[in-house]
Amino acid sequence: MPDKPEFPLKVFYDGACSVCGTAVERYGRKDHAGRLILVDISAPDFAPEEHGITLEEFLYEMHAIDRRGKVYKGPESFWAIWQAFPASTLYGLLGVLITLPGVRAIARLAYKGFARIRKFLPRRQPPVCRIGKGKPPEG
Repeated sequence: MPDKPEFPLKVFYDGACSVCGTAVERYGRKDHAGRLILVDISAPDFAPEEHGITLEEFLYEMHAIDRRGKVYKGPESFWAIWQAFPASTLYGLLGVLITLPGVRAIARLAYKGFARIRKFLPRRQPPVCRIGKGKPPEG
C-alpha cells in the first residue's frame, strides 16, 4: 500500500449510486474526528477540473485525495479512508487486513468486478447526499 494519507482526506464518491452513496455516507457518520471530507461527484455543482481528474475517471473508480495532493484510487481509496479510524474499530481492522498480499489481490479483483456491474445498480432518486440531515449545525 502507498504511504498513509495526511488528513483531511477528500473522498470522491457517486452519491447517486445506492451502494456507493450508502457506504461512503456511513464512513462520514462514523468520522467523529473530521478526517474525511465527502465530495459527491453526482452533485450538479461538482467541478472535476478543479482536481485535475476527468468526470469519467471519477466515475470509473473511487478516488480520495489527501492534504498533500496524493491521489488514492480504487481499493487504495478504501484503504486510505480506513486509516481515518482507530485500529481497534472494524474499519481500522479492514485497513490492516487489506495490506496483506493475498487479501490485497482479492480486494483488487473484487473491486474491478464491482466497477463493471455498478452501472446496473439502482440509482438514488433524487441523487442527494444525506449526511448531516436532521442534525443541528455544530458550532
